[in-house]
Amino acid sequence: MNKIIETKVGNNIRKLREQKKMTQEELALKLQINGCDITRSSVAKIEVGQRHLYPDEIILIKKILNVSFDEIFEV
Repeated sequence: MNKIIETKVGNNIRKLREQKKMTQEELALKLQINGCDITRSSVAKIEVGQRHLYPDEIILIKKILNVSFDEIFEV
């Protein structure tokens, strides 16, 4: 994946998470509850474009943050 796109998508996720007044730890816990093996550190890496996103993570992040795919992938 393109590093610029990964960074932009991660930044979008951070902004959307912050709009919901949710911490990285809270997002990680909600992902874990829904069967995603992820840590707060991994969420932080996603948000700065240092870690790839898996399809199941994207779907769960969309659901947890109650946002559209367009909002996540806006570049």
